[in-house]
Amino acid sequence: MRFTHLLICSVFIFFVLYAPQPLLGLFAEQFSVLPATAGSLMTATMLPLAIAPLVYGLLLANREPLLILKIAMLVLALSCILFANAPSFELLLLIRFLQGLTLPAALTAMTSYIGTTYQADLLQKNMTLYIGSTIVGGYFGRVLAALFSDLFTWQSFYYLIAAGLLLLALCITKQRQPVSITAPQSPLMYLKQLKDPLVLKLYGAIFCMFFCFAALLNYLPFILRDTFLITNTRDIGLVYSGYLMGALASIATPWLLKKAPSPWQLLTAVFVFYCGTIVLLMSQQLALFLIAFTGFCAAMFVIHSSAAPLVNKISSAPASVTNGGYVSFYYSGGALGSLLPGLVYQQHGQTAFLATLLLVCSAGLILVYLAGKKTTLG
Repeated sequence: MRFTHLLICSVFIFFVLYAPQPLLGLFAEQFSVLPATAGSLMTATMLPLAIAPLVYGLLLANREPLLILKIAMLVLALSCILFANAPSFELLLLIRFLQGLTLPAALTAMTSYIGTTYQADLLQKNMTLYIGSTIVGGYFGRVLAALFSDLFTWQSFYYLIAAGLLLLALCITKQRQPVSITAPQSPLMYLKQLKDPLVLKLYGAIFCMFFCFAALLNYLPFILRDTFLITNTRDIGLVYSGYLMGALASIATPWLLKKAPSPWQLLTAVFVFYCGTIVLLMSQQLALFLIAFTGFCAAMFVIHSSAAPLVNKISSAPASVTNGGYVSFYYSGGALGSLLPGLVYQQHGQTAFLATLLLVCSAGLILVYLAGKKTTLG
């Protein structure tokens, strides 16, 4: 399989995950539900994403990742067609939950394929390119969903996603060289290999990072509506353009890693910046809010682009299990972030909502700082 094909598959898979986000306000009106209830469309997908990846990582340790990827993409294509024709909000939630069970198979398959096919600098480069593709998929998934909703119908974009997934899945071919398989062990033996304190601190920091990111992007349509009086889905989609800066920032990550004394020090510095952008997001001025939002997105993706290859380097567990654990912690943060801060927002408003994110982000900063301090002393 060509690596460019894998990257395009990644883009369409992330279309599935993030397309509903700019439409949450529309769904809230169409189905007469509250913001936090509408936000549960993201929680319904991220909750199984938080639990399933580690299980899938164990399964993929003895199976061909590309076959799993192909099957997952076919299932996602079917789910998109069902989602576009769902008559009730409850059915939308059910389909999103089923997508959440399927998505981690695809994500873990892709990261496992990269982790087992490439080594050293090429691993860093291709993992960074993969993360860049997730950024592109997340950005265009949101923007195109909003644009299609404004120009046509929101369902039309889902038909486009389904067609793309189907064609890409049918073009996946077997690996020319088999993946080296680790001798079978019990699941408990695999999980014990993830008990390294450095790995767990990094996982915890990733949890905090994505908790904040999922929360802000999930409730961004409501903040734009309530604070800045922006209600048009196309305009909301354009605000997500700050997200695209993350792609540029993540591409610069290898250069930043070379300049930094260690990956841990880079992560610490970027987490400090991440916290700073959350403070600036409390502004009631749209221009400052948009600048802070752009910096917030860029910081998140530098952290993600640094942490994903770092965990593969420091973990002694098989690549599929290591990446399964990473994805699990990542989306555990997303699942909670897409729901709990929304309750704070409904009751207490934007400032309390962002203060909650700042508290969680500070916890992530402490974790990477302690991990970096331990590696320096050790």
